Amino acid sequence: MNPRINKVLPNDDYTLTLYFTNGEVKKYDVRPLLEQGVFKQLKDLSIFKQARVSYGTVEWRGEIDICPDTLYEDGHLTVPNKPL
Repeated sequence: MNPRINKVLPNDDYTLTLYFTNGEVKKYDVRPLLEQGVFKQLKDLSIFKQARVSYGTVEWRGEIDICPDTLYEDGHLTVPNKPL
């Protein structure tokens, strides 16, 4: 099982800075999803910026979420893993 998210910062460029329980920090680009289904709502930056952590993943109102494994596996490492 991949680590889960304990903090999220939504950025103005439709990326998420994700802080994982193992100490890694990754950036995930949401832009490719913005033309698909429920994710179209997130094109409104004010809605996108309401991202929050829930049960180890990221979600928005209306039960919009992204699988935490996808966020971990497809996110790009921004800070090397540091021992806790």
